[in-house]
Amino acid sequence: MPTVLVANPKGGVGKSTLATQIAGYYASCGHEVLLGDVDRQQSSRLWLKLRPSAARRIDTWEVSADQIVKPPKAASHVVIDTPAGLHGWRFNDLLKMADKVIVPLQPSVFDIFATRAFLDQLEQHRRHDRLQIALVGMRVDARTIAADKLQEFISTLGFPVLANLRDTQNYVHLAARGLTLFDLAPQRVEKDLAQWQAICAWLDA
Repeated sequence: MPTVLVANPKGGVGKSTLATQIAGYYASCGHEVLLGDVDRQQSSRLWLKLRPSAARRIDTWEVSADQIVKPPKAASHVVIDTPAGLHGWRFNDLLKMADKVIVPLQPSVFDIFATRAFLDQLEQHRRHDRLQIALVGMRVDARTIAADKLQEFISTLGFPVLANLRDTQNYVHLAARGLTLFDLAPQRVEKDLAQWQAICAWLDA
């Protein structure tokens, strides 16, 4: 059962957006998907409540920041959304469940510095547990100095960068309806799906 952990200790970097989109991708492939939400804000769980009954099914299970339990074995694919400030035993327990970790990053100097120590921790786990770890740039405008600084930082890390997702209201509008890019006709979100190709390929590898 492939388990993808979406994590970054910094709040507001797009973890829930990434987690829900990944769950939507897996569901679009016909998988039995569970979306867990360890964040106290429960953004992903709220998103599931907004999801239309006609959309491809995505389930959840009882999981909280204080009691992290393994997902039911009935699922074929699991995605876990995590809170800001993730550390200690909660962090270690979640990593034990994970096969892959995706770290969303925004082109902000504050995000970059807040994430550096976390990535160093992940590097230690990668060496011992053979985790697959990758980065995704969120709300990136390639024309900005901030985007250049993000690329400069990422180039020093040794982790693959799967994509730099553009800053678009598509994600906002879809979240408000409990939907993902993968629930729409491809021609409606062609630019965004193109950016997701490398992410999807890494998820399936």
